[in-house]
Amino acid sequence: MALRVAGERRAIRDGDYAEAVEIAGKIAQSFEQRVRALEERSLSPFAVRSYETRGREHAEEPCGVRTPFQRDRDRIVHSKPFRRLKGKTQVFIDPEGDHYRTRMTHTLETSAISRVVARALRLNEDLVESIGLGHDTGHTPFGHAGEQALDDALSARFGVRFRHNEQSYRIARRLNLTDEVCDGILTHTGAQEPRTLEGKIVRLVDRVAYINHDIDDAIRYGILREADLPAAELALLGPTGSQRIDTLVHDIVETSEATGDICQSDEIGEAMLSLRAFMFDRVYLGPHVEPEHRHAHEVVGVIFTRLVAEPELLPPGEGELPDRIMDYIAGMTDRFALAYARTA
Repeated sequence: MALRVAGERRAIRDGDYAEAVEIAGKIAQSFEQRVRALEERSLSPFAVRSYETRGREHAEEPCGVRTPFQRDRDRIVHSKPFRRLKGKTQVFIDPEGDHYRTRMTHTLETSAISRVVARALRLNEDLVESIGLGHDTGHTPFGHAGEQALDDALSARFGVRFRHNEQSYRIARRLNLTDEVCDGILTHTGAQEPRTLEGKIVRLVDRVAYINHDIDDAIRYGILREADLPAAELALLGPTGSQRIDTLVHDIVETSEATGDICQSDEIGEAMLSLRAFMFDRVYLGPHVEPEHRHAHEVVGVIFTRLVAEPELLPPGEGELPDRIMDYIAGMTDRFALAYARTA
């Protein structure tokens, strides 16, 4: 490999571009074969092989230097829905301060932790990464309060429901991502379980990530103090966010390796669920965030009402009116939604 790269550099330096192109072509010709051989040696028998994907809804010519799942990752990262995640907050609406998590940072944390688990279990890291990066691309502004507000409005007016995982799935299909990535994105939450172990990793790690970083944000915002956190759970999982994540990841890896499925031990799993219940009681549905939730419902309601009355304001798109409204509002960032509502 080193000699081949050196030869290519020498050819370019000497001005022999034809030789350089020929060398690059040879690399592309052997790429799939080398990846297949590497995965057979290094991946678990339960891992999805990169070139054994069920494919895409619309067939495409393969890339010579990327696997199908690597191509999906790049397609997500270069998409507008992914870029807009930086303007969507997790819990608090457009908070003042530079260090609150956004939907973008949550996505990156989920993807990074998921890759750690996948590597330890010898599963397909590229598939896990693509699912992790795409799982929240369909999320509304204002976090779950915005999701509930849009769902309420669509249900009352058109009799249809909104779920952010289903919206993320629609975006994944528009990007023509592989079947395995689409499935993992759709099933990262909700009743339906992922088909692949890689998808199951993201489904579980999503909770690991948001529970811990939302604690950090809630303390920064002043809703919680360190002393408010449940002592028994912290004694088991760890006193800091990084220690809790480390404990949870090690437990997932060891328990999953022993059982052949993606899961947690009973003790650690129950502690995490207890911590999650605490967060719902004190933060996600607590009295301190009620004004935030009410404001989110008001903003989404104002925008929704105007778009129903004046559909010509919607950008060009496919589908019936409810679908176009869903796409437009779900794609808004917090600040864009707030500004739009002020002009409605």
